[in-house]
Amino acid sequence: QVQVVESGGGLVQAGGSLRLSCAASGRTSSTYVMGWFRQAPGKEREFVSASAGGSAYYADSVKGRFTFSRDYAKNTVYLQMDSLKPEDTAVYYCAAGLRTGTVKGPLGYDYWGQGTQVTVSS
Repeated sequence: QVQVVESGGGLVQAGGSLRLSCAASGRTSSTYVMGWFRQAPGKEREFVSASAGGSAYYADSVKGRFTFSRDYAKNTVYLQMDSLKPEDTAVYYCAAGLRTGTVKGPLGYDYWGQGTQVTVSS
């Protein structure tokens, strides 16, 4: 079992920045992929960013604005979000996956956090 807990969400003006954190605990050594997803009201959960096998992956909508980083010593991953836009408003979820395979789909993940709200005002 792996537990993940997100933090760092909040309210920010358009153009501002936020950094989300995700602390993992449990069998973290078994984790293949760590990822971030988001879900806006009335929309499906969508892929934002992930790290697996030493590579980072980004959705086209956030590429160049968001940065995924990982602190292995702290078992924590981060999502630095810059140049935020109102359309980035959503609940952001951290997830951990144990299996190799797709990193951009929610089915590739086994454990999910409760989510943290990010609201970007115009």
